[in-house]
Amino acid sequence: MHLCMNWKAINFDWNQVRSFLATAEEGSFSAAARVLEQTQPTVGRQVAALELALGITLFERVGKSLNLTTSGAELLLHVREMADVANRISLTATSQSQAVEGQVRITASDVMSTYQLPHMLKQIRLAAPRLEIDIVASNEVRDIHRREADIAIRHIRPTQPDLIAKLVAEATARFYAAPSYLDQVGRPKNEGELVKLDFVGFGDVDTMIGYLNPAGIDVTRKNFRIGSQSGIVSWELVRQGFGVGIMSDEVAALTPDIERVLPEREPFKFPIWLATHSELHTARRIRLVFDQLADQLKTQATSRS
Repeated sequence: MHLCMNWKAINFDWNQVRSFLATAEEGSFSAAARVLEQTQPTVGRQVAALELALGITLFERVGKSLNLTTSGAELLLHVREMADVANRISLTATSQSQAVEGQVRITASDVMSTYQLPHMLKQIRLAAPRLEIDIVASNEVRDIHRREADIAIRHIRPTQPDLIAKLVAEATARFYAAPSYLDQVGRPKNEGELVKLDFVGFGDVDTMIGYLNPAGIDVTRKNFRIGSQSGIVSWELVRQGFGVGIMSDEVAALTPDIERVLPEREPFKFPIWLATHSELHTARRIRLVFDQLADQLKTQATSRS
């Protein structure tokens, strides 16, 4: 049965809706402009045009803050549904593309993006030189549903039901330090001596302690006098002689002037997962990059085991 559509009633455009949604989600015109890669006046004009088209006020301006009106909050529910549909349309269109060209966005930790991905991308560029690769180096979990990335390399298993997740390797990590630091404090012969040394923190220190203590490494917050949320910065602090750090053996092998601490100790092991949206995986370019990354990550882990 053909549904009769009142086309005249649809008197706004998607750009106005996107600006409203981004402003509501981000909390201000300036923040919305950043995520939309537009100027703040442009976003403000688009929201004002939407208000005019619909004949309602969407935001109350209280000082420098924007608060949703009741009408704005009701509209937001429908707009989020529109955004989900738009994302599905984008996913479907991407999945129908069979050309090995166009953009593929890969997200991975800052350490992997810096030290490991470039080598793997050389192989991918040889296989598909017309691809455009965008690396999202982030230690946060990026949302494939919202197209923040096409392929994610993660160390935890993705749980969303419409994602394809593949366990491609089990990597290893050990304690490392700069020879200059170990020359100064001495090379520990056991875990008891190890915990007397300084450690370089990466991310949340309590999380690190909660991981190390059950493994028999009785460190406390006193061991962590320096650190960073950035894995690259933390690793450089280790390399510069600030203390002991944990790093994957693959990255350590690529780093000059670094020494394994307690070399006979069993390594830590952690999984490497590849994830992509189930619809994206049918796009030839996404599948090619996904499969190439899987093969190379597996090869890297095998060569270090």
